[in-house]
Amino acid sequence: MKRLLFLFFFCSLLSALAAQPNIVVFISDDHSQLDSEAYGSTEVRTPNMAKLAEDGLKFTHAFIASPACGPSRTALLTGLWSARNGAEANHKAKRPEVPSLPVVLRNLGYEMAIIGKVAHSDWAKFYDFDTVIGPPVGISDTAEVAKFLNERTSKKPLCLFVGTRHPHVPWSEESAYDPAKVMIPPTHVDTAVTRQERAKYLTDITKSDALLGEVRALVHKKITDDTLFIYTADHGGQWPFGKWNLYDAGIRIPLIIAWPGTLKPATTSDAMVCWPDLLPTFIELGGGKVPEGIDGRSFAGILRGRTTTHREQVFTTHSGDGDFNVYPIRSIRSRDWKYIRNLHPEFQHQSHISRSTGPSGLVYWKTWLAAAEKDSSAAAIVQRFTTRPAEELYDLTKDPNELHNVAADPMQSERLNSLRAELDAWMKQQGDTQPVFGKPLLQGEPITQIDKDAGKNAKAKKRAK
Repeated sequence: MKRLLFLFFFCSLLSALAAQPNIVVFISDDHSQLDSEAYGSTEVRTPNMAKLAEDGLKFTHAFIASPACGPSRTALLTGLWSARNGAEANHKAKRPEVPSLPVVLRNLGYEMAIIGKVAHSDWAKFYDFDTVIGPPVGISDTAEVAKFLNERTSKKPLCLFVGTRHPHVPWSEESAYDPAKVMIPPTHVDTAVTRQERAKYLTDITKSDALLGEVRALVHKKITDDTLFIYTADHGGQWPFGKWNLYDAGIRIPLIIAWPGTLKPATTSDAMVCWPDLLPTFIELGGGKVPEGIDGRSFAGILRGRTTTHREQVFTTHSGDGDFNVYPIRSIRSRDWKYIRNLHPEFQHQSHISRSTGPSGLVYWKTWLAAAEKDSSAAAIVQRFTTRPAEELYDLTKDPNELHNVAADPMQSERLNSLRAELDAWMKQQGDTQPVFGKPLLQGEPITQIDKDAGKNAKAKKRAK
């Protein structure tokens, strides 16, 4: 009897291991959802994203936890929002005691690997991956991916994250798009320089798409068994009202998953999911138990066809990025409405775009300021970027570009109060102390530029002494 029980247990274990799919995640840096053929763009060329969507499932309501690289990626790898994992401001690592979710997958028998930018900076060391291959700013070619897959000998199921640097700034100097033909979003000021820079941004998205296609081809050749392949991005593009903001241009991201034999090709899901949900989903698909007490929730049921819904709401936070961007914001978004709370409306909203001496947008921002001196529409856009009310409320069905704040509309007072209370309760549950990181610019103070390399130069001088 003991022998039979042992054989049953051993066979069950082998069956569970055999059922564990390989997981490959390709991550772009600063790619807004709508800037892709798969999501309806008619100007940017992303054939590999489109092909992935044809082969699998496209999520239309996928969001991140925070619209800056560090906090977003830390939320991915911990399953916790920023206040709970400690990585609130950009370039701030998680607290040492916060557990790593990749460890759970390792304990399930997965080989865990990173190539390029997945964790922020050199923070992959905090997550106990088996293999970490640079560069930490993200890959610009697939040489390291090919080398890793060619030399890999492990028989374990593989969970591989590949992160490119595209379309993060600096954008390519060469352009594959005609600036005269690019489409300018309604939240942007249409100037010649804006068009030139947007053409460069689109060029880098196409570069990211090409890398996606190359990685997928390598995976198809080298990993022939059951494999999920995922494309996503850490937050929206580095444009005004995008990155560092809680508008959809900053928090709504592409999420496309192909899983041959399991996911029906060319399908779409409008379930609301977010980045902290990804690792819990992988854990459940790998046969494990999702750790209790985290914010992320597995949506494996959607991938297995057992359910079509997930979250009713998503919460998003932003706390700042050095002195470039000192503007803490919180939001709650349902399918049709979004409530944004600007914690310090007495601060100016600025960012790298308007303050950095580096390649972050100042080149076109100056043309916006010049246009604002003569054109009232341009002036309104600049004013809206820098000066914001304490509360914003948007009807996303009628106003998907979030142009018309209806927080002051008496007809919306009940909705406003309800969303306000829900956000308050969530912030309390999170232990959100609403910290301010960096030195803010108050309304009316002169806007000064900051040397993007000032911190690096100071450290270099200190080491030289």
